Amino acid sequence: MQFIQTFDLLQFLDSVVSLTAAFVFGALIGAERQYRQRTAGLRTTVLVAVGAAAFVDLAQRIAGTAEAVRVISYVVSGIGFLGAGVIMKDGTNVRGLNTAATLWCAAAVGACTGTDMLAEGALLTFFILFGNTALRHLVNMINRIPISERDGEATYEVSVISTLDAMPQARDLLVEKLEAANYGISDVKVIERGETKAEIKATLVHIALDPAGLEAVLVEVAKAPGVLHTTWDNSRTT
Repeated sequence: MQFIQTFDLLQFLDSVVSLTAAFVFGALIGAERQYRQRTAGLRTTVLVAVGAAAFVDLAQRIAGTAEAVRVISYVVSGIGFLGAGVIMKDGTNVRGLNTAATLWCAAAVGACTGTDMLAEGALLTFFILFGNTALRHLVNMINRIPISERDGEATYEVSVISTLDAMPQARDLLVEKLEAANYGISDVKVIERGETKAEIKATLVHIALDPAGLEAVLVEVAKAPGVLHTTWDNSRTT
């Protein structure tokens, strides 16, 4: 009989409105995800929005606004763990970040509707859909813009092969020339190549540099006695 004592028709109708709004808004967000065949689609997004709304609505009905705020903070943390489940690493690529962010935002929509802020929930839903659809075209346009070597950031590795006897002088000269050209050096190591040769490898920090300037540095180093070969490579872009 506890149900009869706790049941309040007006509060129940208020919860119906909150949860229904969360369901509708979550379905709108999830439909876009489902259309693009993402890991978290229509059902997952709806459940996230409705679940967040239910927890917040329940806390507000039982203990008021202060407790609802506390529950919202727990919802934010909980959705973080859920979002981590849709993030996958494929080699050097990371997939699912946008889907995880969408789930996080869907929980925010649920929190809004759970606190009876339906207009704010609708506005947030609009921004989520706009970000996942309209901005996609802008992202594609930006990605088509070519990036020059000078503007891009990369890890550069400089290699100098010299005789074993000339290695100390060649290493010092290489470091001196790179520092004079304002190229930040993160690491310098020496690898012996047989009994008569050594390879000096200098790794430059993630900077944007002019390849012609780096070539000029290596030309100077190549003139030093005992230097047999010089080269450089930008191993990975960031």
